[in-house]
Amino acid sequence: MADVIDLHQHLWPPALLDALRRRSRPPHLVGWTLHTEGEAPFEVRPADHDPAARARLDPEVGRIVLSPSAPLGIEDLPAEEADPLLTAWHDGVRSLGEPYAAWATVATRDPDLDALASLLTEPAFVGLQVSATAMASPAALEALAPTLAVAEAAGRPVLVHPGPAGAAPGTPAWWPAVVGYVAQLQAAWWSWTVAGRGLLPSLRICFVAGAGLAPAHHERFAARGGGAFVSDPGVFVDTSSYGRQGVDALVRALGVDAVVYGTDRPY
Repeated sequence: MADVIDLHQHLWPPALLDALRRRSRPPHLVGWTLHTEGEAPFEVRPADHDPAARARLDPEVGRIVLSPSAPLGIEDLPAEEADPLLTAWHDGVRSLGEPYAAWATVATRDPDLDALASLLTEPAFVGLQVSATAMASPAALEALAPTLAVAEAAGRPVLVHPGPAGAAPGTPAWWPAVVGYVAQLQAAWWSWTVAGRGLLPSLRICFVAGAGLAPAHHERFAARGGGAFVSDPGVFVDTSSYGRQGVDALVRALGVDAVVYGTDRPY
């Protein structure tokens, strides 16, 4: 088996597709049309959620780690709505088998931390994913810290992924992904820079999409009084959405060991 790990792909298992279709308000599916709060309806390609077809795309990838789609906003729903969708996600990815693993997730409101701890003992789940919106400020990160501490205690990493991002009327369809998601990731990165290591001294954490290239802004951070950048061997960014120029900037800012492989397939 190939030894390359792609730690950031998206694929909805049948259980989650069914659960989304049973809903009548966002987030929900009508056939293959996805409806979410704040974004235009999106036509999902069925082939993008075919596990066998996905596994054939990259023969060199020996392990595909699936990310819950945080922009759906499942984690932020009231418990009675979130729980069936979260259960469908976890049950669905368990059923996929090799080469798939996944990130576990948990409700933002009154999270069941005992259930999360149990999930993180299972080989199907490599760690915990949280939405960047839950780390939008140092105070928000402090409130999230008990959830992150469950992953820290389990010796499992955390993946920070953009959450729901609306757009003003008249903006193009790509606006949330290019503007809103990037802003969320940058806020989460700086929140971690300010407060993260003091709260969670041994947690390994990875920001998708190069943390919205926040590391490339450390010169501005220093110029505006933030101080010198200090490399943290427990903090990583993935390569999703960026090519040679973006990845080069990340490597120059963080060093090559902090940059890990994630594709964000099928996007």
